Amino acid sequence: MTEVLETDLTPDETGGEATWWRQAAVYQIYPRAFADSNADGMGDLPGITSRVPYLRSLRIDAVWLSPFYPSALADGGYDVDDYRDVDPRLGTLDDFDTLVAALHDAGIKLIVDLVPNHTSDRHTWFREALASPKGSPARDRYIFRDGKGPDGAEPPADWTSVFGGSAWEPVGDGQWYMHHFAVQQPDLNWNNPEVREDFLHTLRFWSDRGVDGFRVDVAHGLAKNLGPTLPNQAELDALPKDGNHPLWDRDDVHEIYAGWRKVFDSYDPPRTAVAEAWVAADRRARYASAHGLGQAFNFDLLEADFDAAQFREIITFNLELAKASGSSTTWVLSNHDVVRHATRYGLPPRGPGAGGGDHTAEKQGRQWLLARGAEPVLERALGLRRARAGTLLELALPGSSYLYQGEELGLHEVPDLPDEARQDPTFFRSGGFDVGRDGCRVPLPWTRDGVSFGFGDAPADLPQPAWFADHAVEAEDGDPASTLTLYRRALALRRELQTAERLTWLDVDGDDVLAFGRPGGWLCVTNFGADAVELPAGEVLLTSAPLDDDGRLPGATTAWLRE
Repeated sequence: MTEVLETDLTPDETGGEATWWRQAAVYQIYPRAFADSNADGMGDLPGITSRVPYLRSLRIDAVWLSPFYPSALADGGYDVDDYRDVDPRLGTLDDFDTLVAALHDAGIKLIVDLVPNHTSDRHTWFREALASPKGSPARDRYIFRDGKGPDGAEPPADWTSVFGGSAWEPVGDGQWYMHHFAVQQPDLNWNNPEVREDFLHTLRFWSDRGVDGFRVDVAHGLAKNLGPTLPNQAELDALPKDGNHPLWDRDDVHEIYAGWRKVFDSYDPPRTAVAEAWVAADRRARYASAHGLGQAFNFDLLEADFDAAQFREIITFNLELAKASGSSTTWVLSNHDVVRHATRYGLPPRGPGAGGGDHTAEKQGRQWLLARGAEPVLERALGLRRARAGTLLELALPGSSYLYQGEELGLHEVPDLPDEARQDPTFFRSGGFDVGRDGCRVPLPWTRDGVSFGFGDAPADLPQPAWFADHAVEAEDGDPASTLTLYRRALALRRELQTAERLTWLDVDGDDVLAFGRPGGWLCVTNFGADAVELPAGEVLLTSAPLDDDGRLPGATTAWLRE
């Protein structure tokens, strides 16, 4: 085996409190679906605190906590009523402080979700805006426009919301407000200095309570420049996203984040942030700048098939991109917005170049979801086998790995939720054409039985399927072959092996095999094909599935070795 490519990122940045995030393993918790402490069917903060020993057993470095703020749940908590409080159904600020202390005592950092593009329609500011006249300072915090026609009865433009339907909503006096997402999520006007200052206050509020970082929702959407005449939807779609688009990925959004960086750096250690920015890959580095948020999500692997060529191209490109930005890259295979990767990998591949580069682009499971899981046929065992192999490869890469709750249990997507139980606004606003994201948000199973498989003492607010029993923590704990055991072993070993942010591709026989080395003689080999292959010489440390009797690496399997 010979070296064919080396990507040397930042070999001097190998640790320390200020740079803990560069190669962290971060576990995303969707609070309402994690653990229910008060038998109301909804997960809560005390429930999470009760599971801190479980989180510690995973050997993760940080928790990313999805929104826990007061909310009507029009969009799963991403419709925020108050950015500096806790939803009373989830707990109190005291409960939040208790959770922070428990995580820190366990050696786990905390990243909280921040939703700065829009508030909820119940936010104090928006209620004031509705009660105020046209042209008032209260309305200037949001994006209001006069409707078309003599009485303003038509929307200012024919724009479509991400969740379907019009992106404009009338308020009864001839004006309309813009909402990129649900109608209950009015977009803020980030040209307003009061909006900017209030979010700086929010950053300090949570940082003072011990939060270590922030995940920034729709980070590419804050800055807008609508102008006096609005383009129609077709014209808007045709405009290049080159930094001057009226709505998305504008260059001036980075002025906002430069102000945030001053707040982050005022703390010791500095607070960190990661951008959810669905932008062209060559524009991602600006969000990851040391003068801005510091890190940005890389969703490229999430949009790829289980394919060696696609994985290698994506990994190479993103490591080079990270080198150019001075940040570390991020890797993610599942999250709260997409079909779980154990399921995606068990469905027919989409083929190269299928990803669309925005948060609705992950459509591999759409047909399957619309058919409620009936077709195409899901190869469940193969999907899970590939998911285990993909995760083990992901965890061997330099950079941060973001893991989504339940993937460590090998959970598949739940496709056949009853329509009356669904909660995602996408389902309702699309008329059922898009089933939505509820299937990856079903509450976790902790025990083999019980009214909600140990999630709580009441039925979960999203019904759990019977097959969850076989994937419960109780069922997998202590089983050497379980996915939970694999994650625990991999994350513990990763801590021991992780050193400088350097990767060396290794030449191997076969187009279906990827192999690379990490500093210290750590090798990762993944067989994406069906036929077993020879492993390089070395001590086998961990495999995602058992080796063949002759020591060969089977298909859909990853191995870690020490030279």
